[in-house]
Amino acid sequence: MNVSRTSDSSFSSRLSWCLLLLRLGIGIVFVMWTVNKLINPENAAAVFSKYYQLQSLSSYLVYLMGTLQAIVVLAFVLGAFRTYSYSAILILHGFSTISAYKQYLDPWTSPHLLFFAAFPLLAACITLLLLRDFDQFSVDGFRKRRTLPAVGE
Repeated sequence: MNVSRTSDSSFSSRLSWCLLLLRLGIGIVFVMWTVNKLINPENAAAVFSKYYQLQSLSSYLVYLMGTLQAIVVLAFVLGAFRTYSYSAILILHGFSTISAYKQYLDPWTSPHLLFFAAFPLLAACITLLLLRDFDQFSVDGFRKRRTLPAVGE
């Protein structure tokens, strides 16, 4: 028995499961933010006003942003167009993290301490982007395996 081959296969499988869980965990957050835009556009507009200084966003614009975000989030959760969808999620969350800088400067005022959860999520987004080619339990991973020639061909 070739221990190295078994070990490599086992590591690859465990890594694939970890990346799937990471993608789904990040996806849960983005699904909720997207749903908020679609079912509660007034709240989403208030968030944009407070954190991004975008005043007076119309419901129509919030719905449009929510719809576009839904498309990106769906691609991300499915692992489709990994380079683009994972990058888009990283950029969106990066802006979100940076926009809350005032809360980081005053962490002891409630609920500012909760904003620090953005950093591990940002690290997870970066990790997933960097390891995207190893994310085998994804649309792109399945597509890549399907197009590879069989061993011995």
